[in-house]
Amino acid sequence: MYVRHLSRALSDLGHRVEVIAGPPDPQLNGNAALTMLQTLDLYNPENPFRTPTLAELRDPVNLIEWLDVSAMGYPEPLTFGMRVKRHLKGKENRYDILHDNQCLSYGILSLARHLPVTATIHHPMTVDRRLAVKSTRSFYKKVKALRWYSFISMQKRVARKLPRLITVSESSKKDISREYRIEESRFTAIPIGIDTENFFPLDHIKRIPGRIIVTNSADTPLKGLYHLLHAIKQVLKKRKVFLTVIGTPKKEGGIERLVKTLDLGSHVEFTGRISHDRFVREYARAGMAVVPSLYEGFGLPVGEAMACRIPVISTTGGALAEVAGDAALMVPPGDAKALENAIIRLMDDPVLCEELAQKGYDRVMSEFTWEQTAVKTARTYREIIRDHR
Repeated sequence: MYVRHLSRALSDLGHRVEVIAGPPDPQLNGNAALTMLQTLDLYNPENPFRTPTLAELRDPVNLIEWLDVSAMGYPEPLTFGMRVKRHLKGKENRYDILHDNQCLSYGILSLARHLPVTATIHHPMTVDRRLAVKSTRSFYKKVKALRWYSFISMQKRVARKLPRLITVSESSKKDISREYRIEESRFTAIPIGIDTENFFPLDHIKRIPGRIIVTNSADTPLKGLYHLLHAIKQVLKKRKVFLTVIGTPKKEGGIERLVKTLDLGSHVEFTGRISHDRFVREYARAGMAVVPSLYEGFGLPVGEAMACRIPVISTTGGALAEVAGDAALMVPPGDAKALENAIIRLMDDPVLCEELAQKGYDRVMSEFTWEQTAVKTARTYREIIRDHR
């Protein structure tokens, strides 16, 4: 989403932009050129973790990728950077600047000898790793999580060697600086825009009191759905509520088991993958949106809900308070009781709901547009190009 919207907004400002990507297709919707690099595509949901052919494995990059995946690692940041380096060899003078979207690989770092390179770090992946390890009691799963996140050590080393970095919030800037040991002065914080072409109010659809929407990834510990489900269980003792989760839980995963344990099957709906039209309608039908994340580098779910003009309850994890401002009810991360109290408060106060809905909408329209993001990004590019000369 970041690549899609930023590339379009930069193109709309008159810049020539080329996006170099691996699968899946980033589905660009503007005038930016798209170059798709061929990979093994081992995470394709239609054929996940397939066994490559011998012909494919003759390519050393493909071999590295397959061996690392087979060892429960996540090699794509490393191998994508190797493919970008190979693709751009001898073509570096075609570009004014190379902007990396949190790949942070050795291959992309090596290109910094030939042209200005910057990178966006959305938030420190060390937080994801820490929460993933903490969320399970199984020693095997803890080791598996550590192995999966083994690419972080490369990303830290690469980030420390890039002279200028971009991030998406002041909160992320502080956290990345601390976690990766990089001076804050090397970061420029540029807020992400909200896609107001696809997220907007549908005033002809009536809100359903007690209907709650959450859009966070169901089984990712970082997203905090576990705590929201416990809050819903307690709210049901006092009020009638129904939770719509945009997404699908892992089959027999932790969230699916928790729904059964708490006997919430008739009060929780998982939509699976849905069309964007239905997505916006689900927002319009909801009495409120809840963002229970333990941490967010920016917090798109808050901005998207506010753009749909519905009241929002959000935790203060990471940059969420920065995005929400005074336009949402804020609660501490990981606090089911605080979520319960906030939900009941909004259900009992329609005046507050309307006030927050309008404040949120106005905040998005004035502060979080992709045009503003592109203007600030282009200004940063110019500074990086100037310093590189």
